[in-house]
Amino acid sequence: MRTRATTILTVRHQGAVAMGGDGQVTIGSSIMKADALKIRALLDGKVLTGFAGAAADAFALIERFEAKLKDYPMNVPRAATELAKEWRTDRALRRLEAMIAVVDPQHTLLLTGNGDVIQPADGILGIGSGGSYAVAAARALVRHADLGAAGIVQTALEIAAGIDVYTNTNIEVEEISCET
Repeated sequence: MRTRATTILTVRHQGAVAMGGDGQVTIGSSIMKADALKIRALLDGKVLTGFAGAAADAFALIERFEAKLKDYPMNVPRAATELAKEWRTDRALRRLEAMIAVVDPQHTLLLTGNGDVIQPADGILGIGSGGSYAVAAARALVRHADLGAAGIVQTALEIAAGIDVYTNTNIEVEEISCET
């Protein structure tokens, strides 16, 4: 059975970057938990991470990412690149099934087990089964709504929850000030 832990959305808008996630964890076709916390603050809240995929795998990766941040203090792109290289080349890590979204005041990054470190052009990133729905809603809200980053994330995740069966409305949103 496949474990799912979804949906994460980040939005960089009006001097802030927000990251939010729903609380649903599903095994097969059963909801096992409705209020999981999928957002983690690192470096005293200066960096936010969120995960989609197998929860235990994601926790292991976030711990390794935190260690890389300590090796490369406040150089999030370098820490992400080092983790991605290790994730791709290490035999045990390669089997981990998760994706990580990372934000800091300057960067929004997606990390995958394929060695990808991707920065979206518009500062909007969604991962997990409802990620595409949440991104579409967020892009529309950025253009047509008078909401801040956290409000856009909250609303877009609510929209995704109305479409994707692996996403619920137990939403957690964190926000930090940004430079871009």
